[in-house]
Amino acid sequence: MTDKFIFRFVTGVTIFVITVVIVLNRHLIPGPATPPAFTPYLPLLNAFINGTCSILLLTSLYFIKQGKITIHKRLNITTFCLSSLFLVSYILFHYLMRSDTIYGDANGDGILSDSERAAAGSLRTIYLSVLVPHIILAAGVLPLILLSFYRGLQMQVQKHKKLVRWAFPIWLFVTVSGVVVYLMIRPYYHF
Repeated sequence: MTDKFIFRFVTGVTIFVITVVIVLNRHLIPGPATPPAFTPYLPLLNAFINGTCSILLLTSLYFIKQGKITIHKRLNITTFCLSSLFLVSYILFHYLMRSDTIYGDANGDGILSDSERAAAGSLRTIYLSVLVPHIILAAGVLPLILLSFYRGLQMQVQKHKKLVRWAFPIWLFVTVSGVVVYLMIRPYYHF
């Protein structure tokens, strides 16, 4: 495969994933009237996957610093597969669950009253200050992950290192902040 093909493939996958997420978050595709019984468990599964990916990324870093390339590679393949599973689960949840969860919405009516806003207070600001960069960086890191993964599998070490310098900290932030976002929004789920 040529670099030109890889760049086109990565661009296509990135555009597709971002488009699907936007379409589902805007509720432009109708989901089922009644979500399946497993649907409420998907956010917990996603948080578990994100937490596991965080640990695997840090473990992978440890092993590459020890010069253990095979273990590093296996850990990254596992992390990549888990992140792919996360993406499928995330998309499935947003397809099946048609209501939005709003931080501080204790009633679950989708509207944040003045009293709910006051009760949420500065924690809502903290939540949003974690959520916004999480969303932006999750979208932005996808092409970096795909390209660094490809370069690593091809043993193009120098190109891999240049990409990972950016991909690793962003990916780690996204996985850790994904768990934080889940823990903060969980009390406001109403399903």
